[in-house]
Amino acid sequence: MKALRGRPVAISAIMLCVLYLGYRIYESRSDAALLYKQTLEDAVPTVAVVNPKPVPATETITLPGNIVGWYEAPIYARVTGYVKMWYKDYGAVVKTGDVLAEINAPDLDAEYAQAKADLESERAKYALAEVTTKRYQAMRKTHAVSEQSITVQEKQLLAQAAVVNSAEQKVRNIEAFIRFKTIVAPFDGVVIQRNINVGDLVSKEGTLNTPNAKSNLFTVAIVDTLRLFINVPESFGPFLQPGMTADVTVPQLPHRRWTAKFLTVAGGFDVSTRTAVTVFTIDNQDRALWPGSYAEVHLTAPVDRQAFTMPSTALVFQEHGTEVAVVTEDDRVHLKPITVSKLMDQIVEVAGGLSASDRVINNPSAALLDGDKVRVVTPAPGYDLVNTSAPQSGRAAESPQPAQSRPQQAGPLPQPPQATQPSEPPQPPPHTLP
Repeated sequence: MKALRGRPVAISAIMLCVLYLGYRIYESRSDAALLYKQTLEDAVPTVAVVNPKPVPATETITLPGNIVGWYEAPIYARVTGYVKMWYKDYGAVVKTGDVLAEINAPDLDAEYAQAKADLESERAKYALAEVTTKRYQAMRKTHAVSEQSITVQEKQLLAQAAVVNSAEQKVRNIEAFIRFKTIVAPFDGVVIQRNINVGDLVSKEGTLNTPNAKSNLFTVAIVDTLRLFINVPESFGPFLQPGMTADVTVPQLPHRRWTAKFLTVAGGFDVSTRTAVTVFTIDNQDRALWPGSYAEVHLTAPVDRQAFTMPSTALVFQEHGTEVAVVTEDDRVHLKPITVSKLMDQIVEVAGGLSASDRVINNPSAALLDGDKVRVVTPAPGYDLVNTSAPQSGRAAESPQPAQSRPQQAGPLPQPPQATQPSEPPQPPPHTLP
């Protein structure tokens, strides 16, 4: 009887052991399946993507420019002599006809005196010829002299008149040169150069104190309105027309900007530089700009180039060219060749190979291959310095670790383990950006 009463207890104990062992086996297999699933997910690299941005429908280029006066007149000497005095210095505001300097030319003065003396001598000879001709003409009625002699005397009078006219013209020529002893301003403006001093020997070749150097005495310029000369590349040629403006800055006034208006353009390109000389005008009523200044000119034209910009960190350099890694609709990597048209600080301009809908991988790992499966995540703040936000995929967004901690691409996926003794399931590693 005691044995019969002990059998249900033993059977119950056995059943409890069997149930406990079955539960532990089931729990181990569930943990193994979960670990396998988690391992499969962690084996897929995570990436952050950016979308290419279309460039504006305009293009701006920066060109060097040269600012000159509206008129600039270099003034040279027309006579040889010594500078007697100069009256206008650098920066002097002058009016038309203002005396700039005087030249002492004693040899020209002596030549002028000699010319006037020669003129008086020829005039005296003309007077004598005139009296003689009249006397010969008076004797024509009496036939005291031959007609031939009278004709010769009349022609000599005409010849002497021509000599007098020549002597008068020579005097006038020298008088014209005498006026060049006084250097005057050709128009209202500002003296921007003075290359002479008192006592300098000057001539038509410039200042003779500096041999083999032909220099002007003064330069006078109109500075209320200035001309801006730039060499514009041929790609901007169709847009160089009236109404176009340019933004101008100069090194000496970096915080000021001027608006230059289009004036004219050369009707052809220089074959050596493929540029066209273009002239703009600048209003300079306050005379803040000086002729001869170097200018930085910004030109903007409506050029629709169908190009895109993206971070330079998205570039992939291969032996056959530059590429980008694009995430396809099924979240796989596809390497696309691109054409880079412009390199800037943190972004590049791509002229071909991209579309606005492409999802470009930013900071792609060197281990990524064409066709690899990836998972798109949202980068942590500060990861992308160009785009403030990255598009999210349909999956839950995750925050990747910095690129320095990227793991290498996983090898073959592990097989699910067999049932083992129950243990605590390992914690999955944090998601990192491959």
